[in-house]
Amino acid sequence: MTSQTPNLPTADQIRRAPKVLLHDHLDGGLRPGTIIDLARDAGYELLPETEPDKLGIWFREAADSGSLERYLETFAHTCAVMQTRDALFRVAAECAVDLAEDGVVYAEVRYAPEQHLESGLTLEEVVEAVNAGFREGERRARESGCRIRVGALLTAMRHAARALEIAELANRYRDSGVVGFDIAGAEAGYPPTRHLDAFEYLKRENNHFTIHAGEAFGLPSIWQALQWCGADRLGHGVRIIDDIEVADDGSVKLGRLAAYVRDKRVPLELCPTSNLQTGAAASYAEHPIGLLRRLHFRATVNTDNRLMSGTSMSREFELLTETFGYTLDDMQWFTVNAMKSAFIPFDERLAMINDVIKPGYAELKSEWLFRQTAVSGDSPVREG
Repeated sequence: MTSQTPNLPTADQIRRAPKVLLHDHLDGGLRPGTIIDLARDAGYELLPETEPDKLGIWFREAADSGSLERYLETFAHTCAVMQTRDALFRVAAECAVDLAEDGVVYAEVRYAPEQHLESGLTLEEVVEAVNAGFREGERRARESGCRIRVGALLTAMRHAARALEIAELANRYRDSGVVGFDIAGAEAGYPPTRHLDAFEYLKRENNHFTIHAGEAFGLPSIWQALQWCGADRLGHGVRIIDDIEVADDGSVKLGRLAAYVRDKRVPLELCPTSNLQTGAAASYAEHPIGLLRRLHFRATVNTDNRLMSGTSMSREFELLTETFGYTLDDMQWFTVNAMKSAFIPFDERLAMINDVIKPGYAELKSEWLFRQTAVSGDSPVREG
């Protein structure tokens, strides 16, 4: 896609651009100050820091280990303070507000209901608290002049044995704010095929699901997620690069799995900063997103865990712009990819693309014309 604008987008333009987020964990996006407040309310005394700035730094540094397993350990603290209805409501509402202020117009935020039962909540009460929080966050965003729509993805932990139960829960709330299902957790030793009963159930119910695959583990994880389980999207999927050969002359050869993923337009929920933290990529310049975008895979840009990665959708796009020279046209391409891949009805996705996303980018892309006129001082020439 060739940009009609002569310059890279500014940080302000990136922030104002409409963005779509498909892969974001509720328990990975808390405000540090909120964690401290909730820990005090719950009597939780194991936080490593009690000042918001220092706590935020601790989470980012702890996640910068290069190990998915170590990265996942940081969630013990956030889950510990998300065990009551009020806490879940607050975290969900703040999530929606924070995303809206960052220019996100549509988001699918995932969480595992089974991890929020320690204080006696039922699975249903967890889902209803989070849904109510998202609706409150959407309302607050509207009042501040932002618009966002948030759908929930219910996640089952792949090392546990509650996937079918959570899948049934997702199906029960599918018309009440829940848009799909997911499995997450350490990939190695816990293949998605352990939960075939859940995926078969969801397919019979014509429901949507994504699977964390191809992040810490390689091509077999992706193959199982697609060909055995029937995933609609791949959570991360970054290791599909292992099935792509790039010759010294720059020519590219796709293996059969990579070709299938591209041909079938399987969405890849890529999370660049998170992938660096977990060792799935060595640097932004070496992140597979550059090649996958060039080869026109259905690539999308995501945050994964905003707290642990110290990131936002705007920051992810800023880093990609700096690394690959992406323009507003590229941003629009990634954003439309994501909206096409969302788990809401087709007509609603189309309306978001045509009535929100494309007009938003058109307005941003026109700004350089007016800046150019202001800089040059051109004015109409009078005749006669």
